[in-house]
Amino acid sequence: MASQQASKQRLALAICDFLSTSTTDGTLTADDKDSIDVAINCIAESFKVDPTDSSAVQAATGSQNLLQIYSVYEKLRSGSGAPGSSSSSGSASASSAPTDAQKKEAEALKSKGNAAMAQKDYKSAIDLYTQALTIHPANAVFLSNRAAAHSAAKDHASAKIDAEAAVVIDPSYTKAWSRLGLARFALGDAQGAMEAYGKGIEYEGNGGSDAMKKGYETAKRRVDEMRSEEDSLPRSSPGQSPAPGGMPDLGSLASMLGGGGAGGGGMPDLGSIMSNPMFASMAQNIMSNPDLMGSLMNNPRLRDMANQFSSGGGMPDLNSLMSDPNIAEMARNMMGGGGPGAGDPGSGGATNPPGGPGRQ
Repeated sequence: MASQQASKQRLALAICDFLSTSTTDGTLTADDKDSIDVAINCIAESFKVDPTDSSAVQAATGSQNLLQIYSVYEKLRSGSGAPGSSSSSGSASASSAPTDAQKKEAEALKSKGNAAMAQKDYKSAIDLYTQALTIHPANAVFLSNRAAAHSAAKDHASAKIDAEAAVVIDPSYTKAWSRLGLARFALGDAQGAMEAYGKGIEYEGNGGSDAMKKGYETAKRRVDEMRSEEDSLPRSSPGQSPAPGGMPDLGSLASMLGGGGAGGGGMPDLGSIMSNPMFASMAQNIMSNPDLMGSLMNNPRLRDMANQFSSGGGMPDLNSLMSDPNIAEMARNMMGGGGPGAGDPGSGGATNPPGGPGRQ
């Protein structure tokens, strides 16, 4: 779903770029500009994109603008064997299909492009493949080769466009699937890359080639890593809203200590409290363990204590308070004690990293 959303956002940027260009290239009159600006703003707001970000627009369109991309699509539709063509338009397809002489010329341009690739002259290779495609646009090999040249030139967005067109024209041309997998992976779409390599393996048959399987395994490892990273993110305790970076809700702590409560109890002298090494150690453990903060906030005995203090009732009897086993256990954890239940079994409790496993 994330990759599909990103594709739609790139398309929205390409549309905004087309509309904006149409107001300056003579396609539309100056009177239309206000309406076009409104349309661009609406599209940008709806798809959460920034059409003024030139790098984002470049990544969305690559070396071709939307009009050029659509022109290729129109040629593919009218070309022989292209997607969208039908037998009812046979004469039109035949008239637009390249002649044998044109095909020969296109092949010669492709061979020159291959030679430029061998010399690592990627710019010339892209230009030669583009010339070949102008003559024979519905050629999956030409598109796939240009995708390889774009990838070599680090223009992975353009490589993805060409490779996707190639696999539509000829799904059985497995090099195009491999180049699509590479482009998607380079753009951060590991899931899409895995799917492309998977299709390549399917069309190759017999379990796929070593190169295709290696690409698939590399993409799959990245997908697994991303899922593991998501699973390892710290989770908030029920009803708790940690501050950015996993910090505990210090506002709740202040409220618990009586700050701003009814009756004007006010905050205790935190300077005096924190000068005590025991309380300083407790505070450090609380700050590094959001789960412990959640336990404090949800303990009814401590809540009663806070209410009593904030209403001017004074500090409670700490000996009585510590007779509660749950509170005594929390106190040991706050002081970094390694008693039962502190952190993971045998871990020593306070050694857990921030956001790591804690008491449940």
